[in-house]
Amino acid sequence: MSPPSVMKSESKFMTEKGIFHPKAKWEEENLEEYELRVNKFNVHGCWDWKENKVIVYEWPSKIHETIIGELTYQILRQFDAIHSTPAHMSSMGSVRTHADNTGHESDVTFRPPKPTDEPWPNVVVEVAYSESQTDVLSKVQDFWLKNHSRVHDMIVVKIDYVAPGEMPTRMQAWHFCVSDRTRRNADIVARTHFEFGTHDQAGNPLNTLPGTCVININLDCFHHDTFSRITIPQNQVPDPIQLDFLLLRNCFL
Repeated sequence: MSPPSVMKSESKFMTEKGIFHPKAKWEEENLEEYELRVNKFNVHGCWDWKENKVIVYEWPSKIHETIIGELTYQILRQFDAIHSTPAHMSSMGSVRTHADNTGHESDVTFRPPKPTDEPWPNVVVEVAYSESQTDVLSKVQDFWLKNHSRVHDMIVVKIDYVAPGEMPTRMQAWHFCVSDRTRRNADIVARTHFEFGTHDQAGNPLNTLPGTCVININLDCFHHDTFSRITIPQNQVPDPIQLDFLLLRNCFL
């Protein structure tokens, strides 16, 4: 293993430059060693773990982190009125979850007070920049929303990769909810899917109107499986919780 000073330099290089330094060998670590290293150097990227192999597929970038920060702000500000009450909503940040001999690290999660035997968050946000659309959507069906005992709602944002220094132009968002599963083990069809960038896949300009790029998540979904003694405060919090992705796009334009 590299000395700590070298490892820190390598991880900083990978995070800022988006390049995997050959000496770091992050993909060759087992899960426990990998988690120790990302904790030590605060390099929380995106990774999968399957069959005792860690696969790193995306490191944080300015675009990636900006989207996460804006969505977190939009969600939590709508819960401000109940911030100090038993029904408060917590942002758990990047959470590691293991199941079925696989493991994933989410970008940001939201969870109400829940019993300790209900470990999964209720709402998960995944942002894909360098990660492919196919890969991030596969995890929705095969891991996060695999059954009703896991995550309840999932937001996926895909930003098509651009060269350093350029502004992203194609942006998409999906909303999935386990309530929409039609039969056991069936894939869930996205409740909402839209493009909110300035151009589509073919490079054609998009004329997106205000109010057309919105995801609505029911308050019951955020508070799913909360303690029975907690009353969901519909009269104090917007229902549904609304996310405006044109506001998100304005972070880049």
